[in-house]
Formats: sequence, structure tokens, C-alpha cells
Amino acid sequence: MSDYINEIIRKEKYMFNIKKTTYGIRITFSGIVNLEEMNAWIQESMNILPDSPKNFHVFADMRELEPVSLFVQRVFEKGQQIYKRKGMVRSVVIVNNNIVKRQFEKIAKESDIYNWERYIDANNNPDWEEKGMYWLLNTIDPDTGICDEKTVKIQTVD
Repeated sequence: MSDYINEIIRKEKYMFNIKKTTYGIRITFSGIVNLEEMNAWIQESMNILPDSPKNFHVFADMRELEPVSLFVQRVFEKGQQIYKRKGMVRSVVIVNNNIVKRQFEKIAKESDIYNWERYIDANNNPDWEEKGMYWLLNTIDPDTGICDEKTVKIQTVD
């Protein structure tokens, strides 16, 4: 089957999408995700990550994601740890829901990527995509509009 047809079949089955980009990986989650979908995400990530550059960024579009269960949160935590080990430098999470934002802040703290991840509420930021890309590519914090020197120093030490 062609890649296009496989993508259509996967989209109908799962509530996530992963795309390789020039800066790294763009992930989209929507709706209510379950453990089966999360395990498929981990598997698909493990297939994509070996071909990723040594250092890459992740743009996570979670605008349409519903709050997730504790079990799903644990799989997200595992996934974030895998991405970090494979070379993720920075990530940005775009949300439309404060509950989802708080859940992902908690997951990031537990997976030890909180210092490298930023959260943007698309409801309050019509330029959410631009702010997200500024964070990923230029370390411009979306909350302050200032280059986050602490994060730059942390990343250059590793």
C-alpha cells in the first residue's frame, strides 16, 4: 500500500498523527485517547526516532485532546522520556483546555523535561503556532518573549 493510503487508514483508527519536519517531529493528538492508541503512538515513535537527527524539537498540537486518564498519562510520561533520550532538545505543547495543560505540565515534571517544554493556550494566543516555533527554533519563551538563557545554558552543557 502507498504511504498515503496507510496514513488514511491509521488516521481513521487512531486519534494521533506523527510527522517528521525540518525541525524534528510534529505530533497531533485529538479526542479521547486510550491505552491501545498510546501504545501505537509509542511504537510509531520508536519507528520514527532512529531516523531523527541527533538533536531535534517536538511540536505537540493538543488543541483537540480531551483530558486523559492516569494510565494514559503514564504512557505519555514514558514517551516523553524516550523522546528526550533519543535527542529531543525542546518541545512545545499547544492546548485549548486548562485541564490538559495542567496534566501535561505534571507529566513533563515527572518525565524530567519540564525545563525544555513550554505550553501555549491557543484560546488566548491567536499566533500560537508562531510562538511555538519561536520557542523551538530560537529559544524565545512564549510567555515572556525573551530568549531563555537558562535553557540555552542547560542544553549546551549536556
